[in-house]
Amino acid sequence: MSAAPAVAALDWGTTRLRAWLLDGAGKVLAERRGDDGLITAREIGFAKVLEGHLAAMGAPETLPVIICGMAGSRQGWIEAPYVTVPAPIGAILRGAARIEHSSRDIRIVPGLAQRLADAPDVMRGEETQLAGAGLPAKGRHLVCMPGTHSKWVAVEDGAVAGFGTWPTGELFSVLAAHSILKHSLGEHPAPVAADSPFFRQWCGQALREGGDVTSKLFAIRAAGLLQDLKPDEAAACLSGLLLGGEIASARRRYGAGETPMVLVASGALATLYGAALDLAGLAFRTVDADEAVRAGLVEAARENGMIGDAQ
Repeated sequence: MSAAPAVAALDWGTTRLRAWLLDGAGKVLAERRGDDGLITAREIGFAKVLEGHLAAMGAPETLPVIICGMAGSRQGWIEAPYVTVPAPIGAILRGAARIEHSSRDIRIVPGLAQRLADAPDVMRGEETQLAGAGLPAKGRHLVCMPGTHSKWVAVEDGAVAGFGTWPTGELFSVLAAHSILKHSLGEHPAPVAADSPFFRQWCGQALREGGDVTSKLFAIRAAGLLQDLKPDEAAACLSGLLLGGEIASARRRYGAGETPMVLVASGALATLYGAALDLAGLAFRTVDADEAVRAGLVEAARENGMIGDAQ
């Protein structure tokens, strides 16, 4: 390594793990990715998995570690209790739970809980992306973080005011594998291109009709029987329908706002959601999800006194 690391940062999910050695400014000095997420780590041991990755990256024995994600869930290493919203982002990060009886300083960022009677919700991991998204300290900002469970977050003057979850990615997987639509999409649904006319048509339709998704699902099957809709075209239809429905629903809840919304995403998801937001007529700026989570983890390390302020 060309410089000494200041902190090890991990995004520890249910099935996957991403680990980085970072300098004080957040520059990546080393990186590891693996399939030893929470499910595997529960069997092998969280400390053993962590130390294996740190050793492979050449991390010093005393290097502090900051973690976000499912390692802090009730089924994880330790439970990092949810912070109830509304809450300032800095205060959320400062609530990181410490792993006791470790030779290292290891802390896990807490998740967020929305305890409204008519809209209960939780998130764990996305709060760190939110902290690293470069949001202005003042004003109201709407953030979309796509994924298996997409999160839409309203931030006001640096505090999380509220959020909602749309399980769009999971719905696509469940419908493709366990519904009548599996006969239309095939055993291995094709990746969806943002410029597909089928994606754009079905996304636009869902947007125009205010997110009415369930009444349109069977039409994908019918189009295969009556209009020779091909499996890759059916996958594009389903993706467009679900994304359009998500965006229409979120827009009803949160409005369009006076400033461009923020899309925190990478790769194909960033492209698909960007195309869908364009179809919806919503102005946005994109923040790379990997960069956001690293920046958020560095900020969490600073808020907990694990590293000094950036120079």
